Amino acid sequence: MFEIRRAADRGSASFGWLDSRHTFSFGHYYDPKHMGFSALRVINDDTVHPGAGFDTHGHKDMEIISFVLEGEIAHKDSAGNIKILPAGEFQLMSAGKGIYHSEFNASQQHPLKFLQIWIQPNEFSGEPGYQQKDFGQQPGLTPVITPTGEQGTLSIKQDARLSQLILPAGESLTLTQQPGRRFYLHQVKGQLTVETETLQPGDGLKVEQRHDLQVSNHGDATVTALVFDLP
Repeated sequence: MFEIRRAADRGSASFGWLDSRHTFSFGHYYDPKHMGFSALRVINDDTVHPGAGFDTHGHKDMEIISFVLEGEIAHKDSAGNIKILPAGEFQLMSAGKGIYHSEFNASQQHPLKFLQIWIQPNEFSGEPGYQQKDFGQQPGLTPVITPTGEQGTLSIKQDARLSQLILPAGESLTLTQQPGRRFYLHQVKGQLTVETETLQPGDGLKVEQRHDLQVSNHGDATVTALVFDLP
């Protein structure tokens, strides 16, 4: 499989305070052809207006990742975590047996842009958990989330890995897919060439039953993408 999900084809929602694009079925957007990919269930590309946000609500048995693109998230949850999540940082909240939280735009003047990502866990009804970290902007493939939390990564309750891909202009690298695994690439910034196809910001790519995958930056600006390695 080598299937592109173009940004313009995603579902959409607008509530006055929130504008969102949905890679997979979510909320009022339903498409039976796009219900998720392996354990990856949600990628929402959210823009939250100044001072607005998601009021306190609950989750259970879901691994919820936030990656801030612009602005800052003001986070508060029922486990006692009160945090600010600035641009460039990753947050992983394990809902476990149940957690309540709110997420607001910390600014009264500027919009907040972030990716909200849900991955279905393989462990259930455990204690909720919260993790947050900035993994920098070093070129190449940087592990961000792993099942074991190895090498300072955030630890997820699923046999899944998330890496941050940063490619300067003119650079290339090879992604190696192990047998039985799946890749999902979500393009964040710039134009990424994968084999012979070009991904624009917001585009996604499903990949399975491949071995090596060549990714390149033929443009003038640095490229950022997220690479999910899924069961």
